Amino acid sequence: MLDLGFVSAILPHKSLFEVLDYAQQQHFACVEVMCWPSSSSDARRYAGVSHISVDQLSTEDLVALKAKLDLHPVKISALGYYPNPLDPDETQAAFYREHIQKIIKAAAVLGISRVNTFVGRDYTKNVAYNIGRFSEVWPEIIALADTLQIKIGIENCPMFFSDDEWPGGKNLMTTPKIWDELFTIIPSANFGLNYDPSHMVFQMMDYTYPIYHYAERIHHVHLKDVKVYPEKLNRVGILANPLEYHSPKIPGLGDIQWGKFISALNDVRYRGPIVIEVEDKAYEGSEEDIDKAIRSARNHIQQFLP
Repeated sequence: MLDLGFVSAILPHKSLFEVLDYAQQQHFACVEVMCWPSSSSDARRYAGVSHISVDQLSTEDLVALKAKLDLHPVKISALGYYPNPLDPDETQAAFYREHIQKIIKAAAVLGISRVNTFVGRDYTKNVAYNIGRFSEVWPEIIALADTLQIKIGIENCPMFFSDDEWPGGKNLMTTPKIWDELFTIIPSANFGLNYDPSHMVFQMMDYTYPIYHYAERIHHVHLKDVKVYPEKLNRVGILANPLEYHSPKIPGLGDIQWGKFISALNDVRYRGPIVIEVEDKAYEGSEEDIDKAIRSARNHIQQFLP
């Protein structure tokens, strides 16, 4: 009932069909495929990976690719691209928004029903300013998604992990209070969440609360764990850069109770993809480490699936 997959960003040196073949070998049902642009890619970790270069493929190319994808047993859960569409540099922000729209159009041709991204944020400005900016630029993007019947999943990551993202972080859509305001501005059912519970944990929030209160808005799910180190938190406090007191982990090695999480998804009858996102520095030393991370996370999650 839940399609288990992983995010392709952790396999940057494999081609699209090498990723899909690997997923089949490891008994995954789906993969979220990264679609970063061929130019102006973000230099941060896990960014810049493109397993489908939508800005280099014609409609004819995409139609031919769809024919090949239709024959593969592993399906694409979503196309993913995570920039800052509200960047204070408007030229850069406009480039990001344009590429998101290219991905939405490509998804429609490929027969893929979901596109995952960030809302973005001008990290130098407050929430109220950013909500106003959101209301100016995002309706056009969601209108395109509505026309093509594509669901947009916004990951709930604050994007505040490094000093260049201080003080506000680079993604506005971080808490239920803000979600409510943005969903009021754009009430379209296609505008929703790519929900990642790990981002609630280090904010000291209940990671099952959104499942029960926003079930109809959850279009896609990221499975990433997180470990909060109390002794570090006691020294630096929650106002510190979050990486000073927590670390992303693969499922099973952090603070999330995955049985409780999967049970909540079942309670609300979620039937979409759940994909493992590997961002655990303990498993970045080699290709063998990455393989172990993917398989270990799979094994931990599978015990809670029918």
